[in-house]
Amino acid sequence: MPEQSSTPIRADFLVVANRLPVDRKTGPDGEPVWRTSPGGLVTALEPVMKRKGGAWIGWHGAPDETIDGFEHEGYRIVPVPLSTQDVEEFYEGFSNATLWPLYHDVVAPPKFHREWWDTYRDVNRRFAQAAAEVAADGATVWVQDYQLHLAPAMLRELRPDLRIGFFLHIPFPPQELFQQLPWRRQLIEGLLGADLIGFQLPGGAANFIRLAKRLSGVKASRDTIIAPDGRTVLARAYPISIDADGFKALADDPEVKAEAAKLREDLGNPKTIFLGVDRLDYTKGLRQRIRAFGELFRDGQLDPNETVFLQVATPSRERVEEYRKLRDDIDLLVGRINSQVGEIGNPAIVYRHESYPRTSMAAMYSIADVMVVTPLRDGMNLVAKEYVACHESDDAALVLSEFAGAAKELKQAYHCNPHDLNGMKETILRATTDSRAARSRRMRALRHQVFAHQIDDWANDFLRDLGA
Repeated sequence: MPEQSSTPIRADFLVVANRLPVDRKTGPDGEPVWRTSPGGLVTALEPVMKRKGGAWIGWHGAPDETIDGFEHEGYRIVPVPLSTQDVEEFYEGFSNATLWPLYHDVVAPPKFHREWWDTYRDVNRRFAQAAAEVAADGATVWVQDYQLHLAPAMLRELRPDLRIGFFLHIPFPPQELFQQLPWRRQLIEGLLGADLIGFQLPGGAANFIRLAKRLSGVKASRDTIIAPDGRTVLARAYPISIDADGFKALADDPEVKAEAAKLREDLGNPKTIFLGVDRLDYTKGLRQRIRAFGELFRDGQLDPNETVFLQVATPSRERVEEYRKLRDDIDLLVGRINSQVGEIGNPAIVYRHESYPRTSMAAMYSIADVMVVTPLRDGMNLVAKEYVACHESDDAALVLSEFAGAAKELKQAYHCNPHDLNGMKETILRATTDSRAARSRRMRALRHQVFAHQIDDWANDFLRDLGA
């Protein structure tokens, strides 16, 4: 069991996020143990927390349960309990059925319910109160992502002595889409409670500044906003990255190399392995990608005897209707394609709807000849960067949607428009058939970019500007 304490702590550095960075597992002795979560946010912030210490405030993942805080990997875990109703209305409702689709170009229609908004506001207040109780005098608090839009202003009201930063990990929409929200002004003013608001891309920061001027009447010049209370608020882009050195070390580990060799053998030692790794989410372009591969196999442009497409779809938000429908659609689509072009025991598309540890992901990245990352809209997409870091050979290729934030940095990837199925098919084939020299030149440029801009650079840049 983790070390627990009833003594109040005061932390000089806090991360506030919807979820804690740990998952509860059952240990060998039957007792519960807490393991680091595999999610993208945790992967990004875990190195920062290990270096700086402090506290991480969030929900532990089980509704209607209260647990004590504890120490984990050198920092403090501070749980905020949520009820079943909170999860349904704050998380599944307003966060993921209202804000998520709206912020991703309305790929699915957002839903607007007053009850969801009321609960979203109440839960944000609870997170702000938890941070106010834990923060030391003059502490730095870093609030994360779209679930906690209101927390910066609420925390500012409770603790005006704090330095408050906010980072949005998903896209921030243009005015035409954001204006649909009945609570648009409240969300903007919630973010204006921060001293520094970070976005993945400059376009997101520009969208926010325009909306702040229009909805809250603030004055702004370039990336600087004068808040209603007279404070200076900065809104800037900080493209997030990965611990590239850590991923490379993982891929070089002998046990991971052995797992990679076994995986290639299990796939039938094909000439070419394509790989897709995504959360099962309608923004990731899974339907379009799988249809494109199905047509390439059907038309003989890819040979299922020499080629395998391995698609990993990590379970996500399975209680939300749109996600259940997507899961069923993908199951049917993969089954139909394999029945048409695959052979018994040798499917053209190997589909895995499950979560894998980071070691297994590194093994997959290392054997993939072509990584296919084709979201319809993505704030950044760290999978693309993880692949580049883990794949040691230059004779490889990354197919990347131009609508992923990572496309702005990974300019030597093979870019495509996932809405254009024929264009995506042409790009996949080009990435497969391009000369070794062309692929190597692109891969070296991608590797240089990923290793030159790592997660510590992202965090240090943000926290330096927040401290200033």
